[in-house]
Amino acid sequence: MSKRGNYSLSKPASVASRATAPKPTLVFKDAIAIIVGIVIGAGIFETPALVAANVGSEEAALLVWLLGGGMSLVGALCYAELATAYPHTGGNYYYLKRAFGNSLAFLFAWARMAVIQTGSIALLAFVFGDYASQLLRLGNYSASLYAALAVVILTALNIIGVQQGKWTQNWLTAAKVLGLLLIIIIGLAVASPSLPDVPAEPASQGTLGMAMILVLLSYGGWNEAAYISAELRNLERNMVRSLLWSIGIITAIYLGVNLALIQGLGLAQMAGSEAVAADLMRRAIGEPGAWFLSFLVAISTLGAINATIFTGARTNYALGKDFSMFSFLGRWHQDAKTPTHALLVQGAIALALVLMGTLTRQGFETMVDYTAPVFWFFFLLTTVSLFVLRRREPHIPRPFRVPFYPLTPILFCLICGYLLYSSLTYTGVGAIVGVAVVVAGIPLLLLSGHRPS
Repeated sequence: MSKRGNYSLSKPASVASRATAPKPTLVFKDAIAIIVGIVIGAGIFETPALVAANVGSEEAALLVWLLGGGMSLVGALCYAELATAYPHTGGNYYYLKRAFGNSLAFLFAWARMAVIQTGSIALLAFVFGDYASQLLRLGNYSASLYAALAVVILTALNIIGVQQGKWTQNWLTAAKVLGLLLIIIIGLAVASPSLPDVPAEPASQGTLGMAMILVLLSYGGWNEAAYISAELRNLERNMVRSLLWSIGIITAIYLGVNLALIQGLGLAQMAGSEAVAADLMRRAIGEPGAWFLSFLVAISTLGAINATIFTGARTNYALGKDFSMFSFLGRWHQDAKTPTHALLVQGAIALALVLMGTLTRQGFETMVDYTAPVFWFFFLLTTVSLFVLRRREPHIPRPFRVPFYPLTPILFCLICGYLLYSSLTYTGVGAIVGVAVVVAGIPLLLLSGHRPS
């Protein structure tokens, strides 16, 4: 025992750190599974009806979904340059640290740990609980019990090891995509509604803007690819490919689902539906179709929860490596190849948010309000960091450079700014709580004690 202890102390610091640092274990298909798994969560089953209510025609409904894919592609090109030039498990945290310094990076990592990522996990867990309860109810608090179970079980799988985490993700994503393809096939096979569709009123600029907000929320999550950059094999090639392929797959699926819904229900019936995909399946094959849809949403949401857990813990790990107060987070389990303590803390906070959502009785809505403004604020700053790092560190090799610079990142900054404004305008008291939690990180920053790298 003592010999092992002396031996590790005698090793050079660089060798010791490499022994416990993340290693490239993810391949191209794993990256696609993680990105697609995060983005295609519950949104595609809920937002098409809301989008249909805010547009004036079937063509406009499909166009906004296509534009959402295009806008996501613009952002992905910016992230591809950052991720290939600065591969790091901290992702956005690391970019903000290099561009703006330790203080802003700390606040982002704190926000991600306490608001953005854990809030997203809790939000998705509530959706899973709602749909799982339609299949088998577990009493008065069924949705909350299912939500807590999902957080605990998927966190445990990721703690066991990266292989278990990534294979769980691959299978859940595959099941989700196959299920959505089945919905597309059934929807396109169903005849148009017997009654002629009532044309919607022409949408104003405001309602079209709301439609774009909803669409872009459904596309959110592809940026999580940045957090696996240090674990992705053949990074220079696979990061760009995985982002482009993932957004292409997601856009095709979203367009297909909306085309199937329009074909099977019509725009007016879509706009008036509370569960548009379930209504389509019920119309096509009766109650078994609605049961299948509930099962599919549950599987889809599990995939998104697992992927969010997987990437979220990586920022917590980076925070622990840089700040002594959180040093317990910066431990990488060499055998499991996971940040075990970071996963445990993330799971505990997510469970606390599930409890908060249970007490408010509006779990999903509370978590949307809680996360949105903070998310878009830091998303905007991350895009700005691309300009800062291009100017400050021109010597850094950039295997991929964003096309049409600086127009492409400027365009994405405008998109982020608009969504930040909208999230502050349209959300409720939950947004104030989320911002307050981030501000509460300032005293922790003063006490944290940055470790020099």
